[in-house]
Amino acid sequence: MLFSRAVMALLTAVFSCLLFSPVVLSLVQDLDDKFKDNRMDDVWLVDFYAPWCGYCKKLEPIWQEVGAELTRSGSPVRVGKMDATAYSGMASEFGVRGYPTIKLLKGELAYNYKGPRTKDDIIEFANRVAGPAVRSLPSRQMFEHVLKRHSVLFLYVGGESPLKEKYIEVASELIVYTYFFSASEDVLTESVTLSELPSVVVFKDGTYFTYDEYEDGSLSSWVNRERFQSYLPIDGFTLYELGETGKLVAIAITDEKDPTEQSTRLKGLIQKVAAEHRDQFNRDFQFGHMDGNDYINSLIMSEVSVPSIIILNTSNEQYFLPDEPLENLQQMLQFFNSVLDGSAPAYGGDGIFQRIKRVAFDARSTIMSVFRSSPLLACFLFGLPLGVISLMCYGICTAESDDGTEDMELMKRDGFTDEEEEEGEEEEQQRLTAGPENAEEEGEKIQQKNPSEKKVD
Repeated sequence: MLFSRAVMALLTAVFSCLLFSPVVLSLVQDLDDKFKDNRMDDVWLVDFYAPWCGYCKKLEPIWQEVGAELTRSGSPVRVGKMDATAYSGMASEFGVRGYPTIKLLKGELAYNYKGPRTKDDIIEFANRVAGPAVRSLPSRQMFEHVLKRHSVLFLYVGGESPLKEKYIEVASELIVYTYFFSASEDVLTESVTLSELPSVVVFKDGTYFTYDEYEDGSLSSWVNRERFQSYLPIDGFTLYELGETGKLVAIAITDEKDPTEQSTRLKGLIQKVAAEHRDQFNRDFQFGHMDGNDYINSLIMSEVSVPSIIILNTSNEQYFLPDEPLENLQQMLQFFNSVLDGSAPAYGGDGIFQRIKRVAFDARSTIMSVFRSSPLLACFLFGLPLGVISLMCYGICTAESDDGTEDMELMKRDGFTDEEEEEGEEEEQQRLTAGPENAEEEGEKIQQKNPSEKKVD
């Protein structure tokens, strides 16, 4: 009885694998050169990868989960992957420059994904970009729902206008970053009051801010600056995106695992600047904190203490550090103002010296990382070439030394050195120019020499 049950369980497991394996595999389609002609009817989320790429291999299980989740949720987005090395021409047409590259293809448009490579973030990106650039909010209940769901959202309020046309154009361009909605005035809650219509409003940080064309410049630039919360946690991916806003990034570097009183004070001060001095600094600064200094140290190729404050200019790789510890709000405001007026010293940059330093730093970091991860492999990779070069240098040096020794030995066998040879030539010349008498005297002198002197001659 037990044996039959075990057999039935085994057969059931095998049958399940045979039945469901094709479905799982088909959730992510392998794309080829025919994809270009057939993609226009669907929305595609595509991973362009290289078989030898380590990051691509790390993304593979996550990509399978993305395909399964989007299929399970009934999303219209189809998930695929393409070997960009096998179909390099098509990858170039889609603007693939590195691996892995994630793109959402919707009609003639192609949107790049630049966020963290996690399942939830990729799915959120796909659902956002696959939908309409501007979503309509038909009721106050829906408006309150999206306010709770999104930390940052943009809203157009009003009827048809040139501003709405511009808003739709900007939304089509920047939908990869944030959400765009539209609504009529009666949808808004009593806490939202607008001085004029139509208007574009951003809701974030528990409040809202209205776009002013005369003060804020173009709508696209304003949306790009406002698409982040005023203060937020910052990592490598976030810092890369913050650089595209054109703002300076002010970061409190702290140790979140072991927070000290100074760390807590710095975070509180920078949050206070972001909240209470928005009108003064929001156009130029993005504020946040970063856990640990490893990433910053690798970025600026220097050592920054924890806790501390640093301001990064991602456009030219410059950074600013306070001359002394910032103990209060007034000192922090003075530091930010000194950066804006140019009185604070700037470090780093993108000059030729810094580029050379960057190459050397990256090479050193790569070598050290290899040694830490696999010492034996590192010794083989770097020790073998150095050993070969050392043997070659030794062979060249010893070959030159042997040639010189052979020349000296030959001269000794001939009975004289270079100096003695020159002296002998001078004496011979004097004998030729001298008269017969001198020749006889020289002959007598030679006869009087002892055998040892003759041997030397």
